Amino acid sequence: MAKILHGKVAVITGAGGGIGRALGLAFAAQGASVVVNDVGKSEHGDSTAHAVVAEITAAGGIAAASTDNVADWEGGRRIVECAMNYFGRIDCVVNNAGIVRDSLFFNMTADDWRAVVDVHLNGSFYVARAAAPHFRAQSSGSYLHMTSTSGLIGNVGQANYSAAKMAIVGLSKSIALDMARFNVRSNCIVPWALTPMTASAQQTTESAALIEKMKRMDPSKIAPLAVYLASDAAGKVSGQIFGVRANEIYFFNQIRMIRSVHRAEGWTAETIAEHAMPALEASFFPNVPSQTLTPWDPI
Repeated sequence: MAKILHGKVAVITGAGGGIGRALGLAFAAQGASVVVNDVGKSEHGDSTAHAVVAEITAAGGIAAASTDNVADWEGGRRIVECAMNYFGRIDCVVNNAGIVRDSLFFNMTADDWRAVVDVHLNGSFYVARAAAPHFRAQSSGSYLHMTSTSGLIGNVGQANYSAAKMAIVGLSKSIALDMARFNVRSNCIVPWALTPMTASAQQTTESAALIEKMKRMDPSKIAPLAVYLASDAAGKVSGQIFGVRANEIYFFNQIRMIRSVHRAEGWTAETIAEHAMPALEASFFPNVPSQTLTPWDPI
């Protein structure tokens, strides 16, 4: 039986560890040639990207390493160029690279803001944009972007991360619309998993308890959905948001108008206070951090 990604070439950013590594191994096992991108180094100073390439090739797969930085326009171009140089084509971009610089909003520095936005949002755009001409030329391709409930719902101490992750959803939606005419798809995945990035987040009593729970969420659990979305089997799936939490797969709704009020003579601040807000109030969403909406244990 042919493997579901046979003949495809995938670029996976942030693939030197955690979720990206798990995706790289799974994509290669399903027949894809993989560009493993990561700027990281091990505690011994070795390239994590090259280490994952060695794992893939030892398992009989095909992979090449890229150590370029996604947070740089030219870096994004070189990452895609790596796929073209080694494999002659590109079929999928997985925007997975990420960092955290957690801080309460009133303490957050400009450097913390820029660092996170540069990697998550700008990095996703740079690599996706670099692949776009190739996708257009071959009239096929797929994008997968890692977002987060920190963006979709909100989280304490993560204004930079939350803003970037919500913006990635907007980026994915726009790509899906703009590239549809070229048979190119774009989707988002919300991954629940304990990774070096999540483990390095600022520790509180609450987050420590969450990390203990997340230890049961192996990064490899994310891989089957990502493999499917990168495959031709997902040809009709674009502009959507999915999540994986252990053995659960989620489908997220998206922002739509859900209620309206109308006043023929127009509104004033006073009539909004007296009539509009009381009418809309029943539909307000509670302002809670994301983890309160998944209180059950992962299984």
